[in-house]
Amino acid sequence: MAAELTMPKLSDSMAEAVIVRWLKSPGEVFVRGEALIEVETDKATVVYEAEADGTLGAILVPEGGTAAIGQPIATLGNGAPPVAAERANATPVARRTAVELGVSLHGIAGTGPGRRITREDVQKAAGGGARPALVTQASRGRGDVRSVELTTTQATIARRMVKSATTVPVFTVSVDVDMSLVAELRTGAREQRDDVPSLNDFVVKAAAVTLREFPRFNASYVDGRIELYARVNVGIAVALEDALLVPVVLDADTKTLAETATETRRLADAARRRALRPEELRDGTFTVSNLGMFGVLSFTAIVDVPQTAILAVGGVRREPAEDGAGGVTFRDVMTATLSCDHRVVYGADGARFLSRLRELLERPLLLLA
Repeated sequence: MAAELTMPKLSDSMAEAVIVRWLKSPGEVFVRGEALIEVETDKATVVYEAEADGTLGAILVPEGGTAAIGQPIATLGNGAPPVAAERANATPVARRTAVELGVSLHGIAGTGPGRRITREDVQKAAGGGARPALVTQASRGRGDVRSVELTTTQATIARRMVKSATTVPVFTVSVDVDMSLVAELRTGAREQRDDVPSLNDFVVKAAAVTLREFPRFNASYVDGRIELYARVNVGIAVALEDALLVPVVLDADTKTLAETATETRRLADAARRRALRPEELRDGTFTVSNLGMFGVLSFTAIVDVPQTAILAVGGVRREPAEDGAGGVTFRDVMTATLSCDHRVVYGADGARFLSRLRELLERPLLLLA
């Protein structure tokens, strides 16, 4: 029996993935560490590298096709492959469109130069029987209806959010944090340098320190027991136009604030370019989600199972406060809301966690040590 290449697991939550394109053709030799396929997972589009030397045989799952974890996607060996297994001649836009519409590129007649498959060819094939991304149908009272198919990433996010909402008993606690000193530090630092840590960098660093002191929040509920993790890996939610990606800052509790800022900028940029590596999306133990840049003052985030908690951060607002002399001053205030798995931690635990987080952010010099 011929050896097979199976769909690898490229993220913690991945159940299946779409093959965007094959980076090797049948019959080509590859070495360990060489890029084999570009895959769209539930979190991002990533490149999978060979784990051992080999030769690509017949392609079993073509570009645009979906495969579950462990499902054979190609054979390995030196046998001559059938012509139908060769990589489709298509433009990059056509490949992306095929993934979005769930259409296989094989069998599509290209109308572009050199018979290359274009986006229009893929869209035509989708309308000819493959599942379309958009379907317009008549509706009396509400006008025409446009149905939009979910991408693989969106469908997986929806499935995970339903699982979290229906299986995890969640409670939330909120606290207002005086961010005035953080704002002053950032203002002073901007006069000296450009790469000043953002407000969210301070939050990520403070959360990492707090997680080290409250290890039950750096844990998961698994099969009736609680698993406590030695490493503090903080995920940062990055909103894209059609998805939500959560790259992970590994060992965030051991990084300095400056190192945290450098890492979060790099990860956020890679996420927006859809250039995250598989290892940058794995092993998160806690998540920070910030919508303050959109003018949101407070919100409740859904726990990203199997994690125990997620911190939702709102924008900073100016509020009056009494100064020590009976007068009024204005302070920069931010609301932080913690959503928690009640099977692992309780209300008082959440209150203590937020109290320590607030202390660190209101005394930010503690985060510079």
